Amino acid sequence: MKLATIPQLKYANGNNFFLLAGPCAIEGEDMALRIAERIVQITDRLEIPLIFKGSFKKANRSRVDSFTGIGDEKALKILKKVSESFQVPTVTDIHEISDAQLASEYVDVLQIPAFLVRQTDLLVAAAKTGKTVNLKKGQFMSPESMKHAVNKVIDSNNDQVMITDRGTMFGYQDMIVDFRGIPVMKQYAPVVLDVTHSLQQPNQSSGVTGGRPELISTIARAGIATGVDGIFIETHFDPSNAKSDGANMLHLDQLEKLLTNLTTLRKTVNSLQ
Repeated sequence: MKLATIPQLKYANGNNFFLLAGPCAIEGEDMALRIAERIVQITDRLEIPLIFKGSFKKANRSRVDSFTGIGDEKALKILKKVSESFQVPTVTDIHEISDAQLASEYVDVLQIPAFLVRQTDLLVAAAKTGKTVNLKKGQFMSPESMKHAVNKVIDSNNDQVMITDRGTMFGYQDMIVDFRGIPVMKQYAPVVLDVTHSLQQPNQSSGVTGGRPELISTIARAGIATGVDGIFIETHFDPSNAKSDGANMLHLDQLEKLLTNLTTLRKTVNSLQ
């Protein structure tokens, strides 16, 4: 996949990693614009290609009373406003075949959630929109098995596909990142490391997913050192009150320092190749 083919993606011809970043879910217009404005300020300074991320709905929830969204089209229109206001592409996840066409009218990249990455009809529907498709590696899948998911998109006449590693289940309530999988999956498509979801602690007795946000920098640095093409980070100005995945999100105030350090590390890695 050539990043320059994604509409509005700035700095795509440089040697830096690219970034998918934003809140877990779109909670409202003001919060989305506030977060996007800060991320854009940072990535413009560091010349990091940015794709703004926000889920227009949350379908995979532990409890029936968990937040699922503010309304599909309302959230998608907010993502489109972010794109138009800051001239950045956007990505959102889809869960059903009908979501593919709907979301493709508002965003530039369609993301397949990890739990759904083996759903052939969903992948084909996403591919047929002509949008870039981001495949989350299933927590239950080997790196080698992601070749088949990639081929489903390519065989549907869409070569704009990337893989995002978001950790592998380790027991019942923890995740690990097997960095050996990064070079394996890079044989199939550009690879992104989802730093924040890799630090989830799912299946807690409360029904609310836990996390280890204090390790975000550790996992992100390891990903850059391993040679990932992109980094995925969910961030919020008030993670403790976020409506989804607050336990493993990065506070927005900490983003600039992290990305500055990662950019410096990327330059060092590039110099060793």
